[in-house]
Amino acid sequence: MFIRLFRPADTDQVAQLFHDTIRTINLGDYSQEQVEAWAPNNLYFRDWETVCTKYFTYVAEERGQILGFGELEKNGHINCFYCHKNNQRRGVGTQIYRAIERKANLLELEFLCVEASIIAKLFFQKMGFSTIRRQQVYCRGQAFINYLMQKPLLAAIANKNPLSVKNEDL
Repeated sequence: MFIRLFRPADTDQVAQLFHDTIRTINLGDYSQEQVEAWAPNNLYFRDWETVCTKYFTYVAEERGQILGFGELEKNGHINCFYCHKNNQRRGVGTQIYRAIERKANLLELEFLCVEASIIAKLFFQKMGFSTIRRQQVYCRGQAFINYLMQKPLLAAIANKNPLSVKNEDL
């Protein structure tokens, strides 16, 4: 498995991965109506190529198959972050997240934030995120519970006052 930036040729796999993962994995926490609103039958309800190219979108690939992807916006917001339904708990998400955090540090962002689903909340907690608040959001007429989460970045801490950063702060 290797991590790389999104290419337009990845569009179909990314769209299908998003759809299939939400429609299976997220059924444990959300109703059928909610997952159908979140991942509609039309895979291209979103212009995947344009959006994934606009952001820093990292994909995990193995033998030509996309195993997962994550989108980092320039402001530190992690937009989409999904691992294929058949590749959960294999370290795919961790590898994608590490690429996102490296990029965020290169951009000298102060923090990362994400609106995590119920299941994704546990993953982001393991990555060092704290929950800011539980929130109710709406998508295509359905209400969802998710969690606004945030993580301060070390590069930003060091850049604020490099002389005051001690080893124990890192």
